[in-house]
Amino acid sequence: MAPKTQSALKAIGTALRWSALTALGVTMLFLLAAWMGSTIPRNPDWQEPADGVDIMVETNGVHTAIVMPLITQQKDWRQDFPASDLQRPGAPYTHVSVSWGERDIFLNTPEWQDLRLTTALNALSGGEGLLHVAHYVRPAPGPDNRIIRISEAEYRLLVRHVERQIRPDAMRVVHPGYADYDVFYDAPGTYHIGNSCNQWTSDTLAAAGIRVGLWTPFAGGIMKWVPR
Repeated sequence: MAPKTQSALKAIGTALRWSALTALGVTMLFLLAAWMGSTIPRNPDWQEPADGVDIMVETNGVHTAIVMPLITQQKDWRQDFPASDLQRPGAPYTHVSVSWGERDIFLNTPEWQDLRLTTALNALSGGEGLLHVAHYVRPAPGPDNRIIRISEAEYRLLVRHVERQIRPDAMRVVHPGYADYDVFYDAPGTYHIGNSCNQWTSDTLAAAGIRVGLWTPFAGGIMKWVPR
């Protein structure tokens, strides 16, 4: 092999090693920042009241959502999320699960194994927002569906924050969900690495005065604040 060829191959090998080390370093810094950010509490003095409204925080291990009663004195979600938008409108629904995320990821990845690297990278650099709303019938609590009791005043703040993501009827675009009990709606906001789906969940909870981490790009960063 010619000396020039050997030098070129050596340079390429060195560049690849440095690229791998740089990528590893960036990943480690991101994970460390996510852990630290999720450990810093917002509303650190919050305590669960004896009376109020029971909501839930649910997770599939990657994504989180807020589950609320369909009808309370503070809010009737049927006005904003009518069952007529569903494929199965006639079920006796009692709760709605609301989350926010990136349009392409929501619509094009019904299963996490369907997620492509290009889709994820595009989302992290800036993607359109979308609301995911699922309707439940008496959801059972469990390790991945945890109950939080909040005051009626806190629930009103929570409702107000969610309402900001709802477009007027004249501007509303509805997209089919993954099953016959869920649906997607176009929503304001730009998805990026600092404003992810899980960050929306924690920001919404924090806006209601509930204790949660400062920066929570991962589902675990939220769920560790929610007692089992």
